[in-house]
Amino acid sequence: MNSFGTDPERLSRKDSIDTSNEAAHTVDTSKLESMVYETIRKFPRGCISDEVRAQFPAYPYSSITARYRALIDKNFIQDTGERRPGRSGRNQRVMIATPPAAR
Repeated sequence: MNSFGTDPERLSRKDSIDTSNEAAHTVDTSKLESMVYETIRKFPRGCISDEVRAQFPAYPYSSITARYRALIDKNFIQDTGERRPGRSGRNQRVMIATPPAAR
């Protein structure tokens, strides 16, 4: 069964400097992945990154956007293949929560 949280060793490259590796161990990926998943789940027609990030204005961009890959890999969310324009005017992928039975 998939669960939230990513091994800190996967958050930095093997050749990263020691401060990057230390920082990777301080990230609460379980909390962040859960927050992002629950937000995406609230959009039954799917949502784009701008809509997710708008829910967490106090968090850095990368703290939120870095969770998408882990959630896709664990089958918590999926890229629908649809694209919608974001605030910048550029298209962003539309993500949707995967039904629990599909995990």
